[in-house]
Amino acid sequence: MGSNPTSGTTLERLPAMPDSSSTALQGLSLQERYAPAGRCFGCGPANPHGLHVASHPDPEDPDLVIAAWRPDHDHEAFEGVVNGGILGTLLDCHANWTAAWHLMRVRGLDRPPTTVTLEFAIRLRKPTPSDQPVTLRARVAESGDDRATVEVEISSAGTVTATGRGTFVAVKPGHPAHDRW
Repeated sequence: MGSNPTSGTTLERLPAMPDSSSTALQGLSLQERYAPAGRCFGCGPANPHGLHVASHPDPEDPDLVIAAWRPDHDHEAFEGVVNGGILGTLLDCHANWTAAWHLMRVRGLDRPPTTVTLEFAIRLRKPTPSDQPVTLRARVAESGDDRATVEVEISSAGTVTATGRGTFVAVKPGHPAHDRW
């Protein structure tokens, strides 16, 4: 697949994401399990002002990572529509944890390596309403020894409102982010 976030993705062939009450989203998220003191604005469980993205591997397909998130009026670009920067943050954090989860599994580790964003792109396809939950689905499209490229889609009420793709790299000792979760 090319790196164009507007092209078809592996996510288009997947079934709809379970709702937030399903067993797929029960239990601790990857962030809560592996980074409970994380303070990232997008996904840090310990950030009282953050977005608290909570990513969960799908129990039927552990290569698929899913999340549900509820916007409020503070997340709007204008009345009734989620800000594109907020959507970018959701995509970045959810895809990053998808990459970390993937690298943990392929390396046979007991915890995910700390990964950072090398690059990501988002395409805002339709306005994302701020009065209903947002769902995120992500899957690794390509990977190497120290990195994974992830495709993500964001939807609201069953309609895909944004798609994206990002590459995330596992950092080594000496990097400022190393072992920060």
